[in-house]
Amino acid sequence: MFLSQYTREFRYNLKLAYPVVVGLLGHTIVQLVDNLMVGQLGTAELAAVSLGNSFVFVGMSLGIGFSTAITPLVAESDGAGNISKGRKILFHSILLCFLLGSILSFAVLTAQPLLYHMGQPAEVAQLAFPYLFWVGLSLIPLVGFQAFKQFSDGLSHTRPPMYATIFANVVNVVLNYFLIFGKGPFPAMGIVGAALGTFIARWCMVIFLIIYMRLDFRFEAFIRKIKIKVLDLLLFKKIIALGFPSAMQMFFEVLFFTLAIWMSGFLGKNPQAANQIALNLSSITYMVAMGLGVTAMIRVGNQKGRGDFVTLRRVALSIFLLIVLIDIFFCGFFLAFNELLPTFYLDNNNPLIAQDVNEVISMAATLLIVSGFFQISDGLQAVVLGSLRGLQDVNIPAGIAFFSYMVFGAPISYYLGIYTDWGVTGIWIGLLSGLIVSALLLFIRFEYLTKKLIRQHDA
Repeated sequence: MFLSQYTREFRYNLKLAYPVVVGLLGHTIVQLVDNLMVGQLGTAELAAVSLGNSFVFVGMSLGIGFSTAITPLVAESDGAGNISKGRKILFHSILLCFLLGSILSFAVLTAQPLLYHMGQPAEVAQLAFPYLFWVGLSLIPLVGFQAFKQFSDGLSHTRPPMYATIFANVVNVVLNYFLIFGKGPFPAMGIVGAALGTFIARWCMVIFLIIYMRLDFRFEAFIRKIKIKVLDLLLFKKIIALGFPSAMQMFFEVLFFTLAIWMSGFLGKNPQAANQIALNLSSITYMVAMGLGVTAMIRVGNQKGRGDFVTLRRVALSIFLLIVLIDIFFCGFFLAFNELLPTFYLDNNNPLIAQDVNEVISMAATLLIVSGFFQISDGLQAVVLGSLRGLQDVNIPAGIAFFSYMVFGAPISYYLGIYTDWGVTGIWIGLLSGLIVSALLLFIRFEYLTKKLIRQHDA
């Protein structure tokens, strides 16, 4: 009876979360396809993709985190039936996101020479340089896409962005097949082909969603009558004020994992390739947590608006319980198949790289054991963070992220990875430590705020 008050929310939570999960998976699957196909070329190529993407992930985190401010603004105008305000938000969001995407892309391309000054294997840095160029440019359509996605989500139409990401992934798979391996009339471009495929697929994603929204009558009043000539600086400031703390929180978390990529590169190309395999698999399961985090943000925000803080707390705890149960399953899956999963990324039949392949598979299998155990803390911190955003509590969680990842977790990763014999496994133990602290502190923050709100409401 006690658990039923939480478990009865599961069906609705999953229904609300699944389009968001699929959409988020779209970004991750692009990387998965690149990794699976590039891994057939060798461990150095896989490590180069990992190194190149580490730069892009930082820019991506800032762009996506920043764009989250759009959804609540659109939802507010939609609830008031104010179409002209919604149209104005869309126009300014498109402008802001494409501008931000261009700035982030320029920053990544400017940082390209750093590849040769980071203590990474020379072969890996040389391969990563041209790869980073095209993937860096793809930040422009990726962040620009967020303007349309967040706007659509704000109108409670979560499926169109999902369709766009599915379409983009199909395009990416096809282009990778032809461009990486040189099929048909195309030359074999290796990992540059993978990067070019990603760049084109992300523009296709933007174009698909624009066309979809123009053809869908639900968006007609917003899309076809944009004639705003004067910029609203106050609206820009409002988007920035809402998005900046969320962007920083996401930035600290992504930077934490990016540092793991760089530190594994200090150890050699094989540890870095093993790190990339484990990180890619962990990213896929994390999308489920992020989807439920968005669900928590929506449902907690709704109850906050109604002033029903008892229901707010019950709904949030039901989502916490759901993600813990899901991540226990993911933990068991990683532990059961830790030796099998890495084999999908590498070519076991090439005798020229057989020794490297076996070494990478062995290290990746160990990392997946660590990853299995941090599934629970990683998932929990994501949904608790979503609940806090629903409460519009964004500044302190950003500080918690900085402390947990940069002050606590990163030094442990660095010491265990570089100064002990644990190597890349030590780096991942540091990741586990940071995630545990983050989940614990965020949950304490949630407990404090919700109990305080209930006391104030009852008084």
